[in-house]
Amino acid sequence: MYKAEDLKRIISRIDGRGYKAYKEIEGEYELNTCYLYIDHAQADPFAPMSRIRLRVPIAKAGFPKHLYQGVKLTALEDIIARLIKKELDRLNLKPAGTGNSGLIFIDAGGQEVIKRTAVKITSEFIEARLSVGLPASGRTIKGQAALHIFLHILPLIAEKCLYYKELDPHMLEEHVNLFADQEYLREKLDELGLVAFVGNGAILPRRSGNSNLPLPAREAVKFKSPPDLQITITTPHHGPITGMGIRKGVTLITGGGFHGKSTLLKALERGVYNHIKGDGREWVITVRDAVKIRAEDGRNIEKVDISCFIDNLPFQKDTKSFSTENASGSTSQAANIMEALELGARLLLLDEDTSATNFMIRDERMQRLIAKDKEPITPFIDRVRQLYEEQGVSSILVIGGSGDYLEVADTVIMLDSYQVYNVTDKARKIVQEVPSQRIIEKRNRLEVNAFRIIKKASWSDGRHKKAKVAAKGIDTVLYGKTAIDLSAVEQLIDPGQTRAIAHLLVYMQRYVDDRRSLREIIDKVYEDIADNFEVISPFPAGQHPGDLVWVRPYELGAALNRLRTLQIK
Repeated sequence: MYKAEDLKRIISRIDGRGYKAYKEIEGEYELNTCYLYIDHAQADPFAPMSRIRLRVPIAKAGFPKHLYQGVKLTALEDIIARLIKKELDRLNLKPAGTGNSGLIFIDAGGQEVIKRTAVKITSEFIEARLSVGLPASGRTIKGQAALHIFLHILPLIAEKCLYYKELDPHMLEEHVNLFADQEYLREKLDELGLVAFVGNGAILPRRSGNSNLPLPAREAVKFKSPPDLQITITTPHHGPITGMGIRKGVTLITGGGFHGKSTLLKALERGVYNHIKGDGREWVITVRDAVKIRAEDGRNIEKVDISCFIDNLPFQKDTKSFSTENASGSTSQAANIMEALELGARLLLLDEDTSATNFMIRDERMQRLIAKDKEPITPFIDRVRQLYEEQGVSSILVIGGSGDYLEVADTVIMLDSYQVYNVTDKARKIVQEVPSQRIIEKRNRLEVNAFRIIKKASWSDGRHKKAKVAAKGIDTVLYGKTAIDLSAVEQLIDPGQTRAIAHLLVYMQRYVDDRRSLREIIDKVYEDIADNFEVISPFPAGQHPGDLVWVRPYELGAALNRLRTLQIK
């Protein structure tokens, strides 16, 4: 391992030379506050930023063990990344030349706390993984600016953020304890017969449609549970938490337009993740296996059994193994449900605003006009109870336009100016007073096919055995020249998750043998990454793993199912 003086000597020697000479600084250095690992020096100022790591031995860093034991590890890694970002923001670094020269970046996340590769804590060390834009003028090395980064700024970041004595212990305790209690509450849901919980006082609305920040408290209506749905759960660190429990079964969220129905559903959708203090949704907790379902016109579908929702298509098109390159709203929504069930989903979240109308309901008049033998679709209303009673899959639906759904609901919640009311008894009375004349269209058993076998050829781009992968923002993965559109996968919330999906698509190929099912392959992958998420990194083992964020099997499965080269045996 080199010393700081060695790094200074190398940079002084290459000062003023061509940018590629920065490659000479790659290596390991002992600085005054940390060890510096320069894993990759970019070859061009406009190329992706250089990858570096700052490491401090855990004994020297001084963090108490209870802060990073068990589930708290993810939370402590998260808060360290946030503190580094805060310190970088305070330094207010400006471009010091060409491209990203002089900029330093860490992937610190937003309102949610999710496992990410930005910081790693082990029994031996604490390590921060950063990206650095090596300074240049044109394509000429600016040595003095580089020395300032490596010998002043980075050691300062290590000193201020990687040593327990420099940090606020109360703030650290608060962050990790909140995360631990959110995990505790989520684990209690099944035992209590619940699929979700919304704490009293929660602020669900966001500032705008493109912001994940909470509406200011002075402008928001704080959530308050209806008395007859209210429960209290005692957590280890925050004591009793009171709020609304949503029970297993079929739950309707109803009410007038613009009164908060979709806002509540969106909060439940994000409730599969934990949130930071001040987000407003800290105590909105949803079971891990909840999947948002919507219509998705134009998506690719490869041999999915949608026959329980759609059959008897014209020209005898097979719906037990349904394929299309351009799905309709109804066929895409049916496929989205069956694919989620294939991977083990236990809660479906649906909003009528993003659903295909003909998939959700067929009323009495339309049943009279169009005979069942001329209508291939069995609407969701006729399957939603079967999903729960036969498969144990609950549903939470935003419904404002079809009173027929009152008949199949276990619980009906109404929102009025963001205030929540339990109107289940009133709904049942209406069902008795105004009986529906529609006919239940199908009564046969609902079956889930979890045995779709993937062909090895799915991963060929037609030119090479292995295509290159890349993520473009949060919505797109490029697999070779094939673009996977993830814009309708609404529980993807971080570009780092899309990057992880890109590399998981490559990693999973080791298990594809023309015998294993899609479910078996994904299960194998998640066994591998449970304790070592970084195994999917495209970079050499032990080096900076890139800015990756944990993603659930459901989002990975969604990407695989939208891969247009996917082939099912």
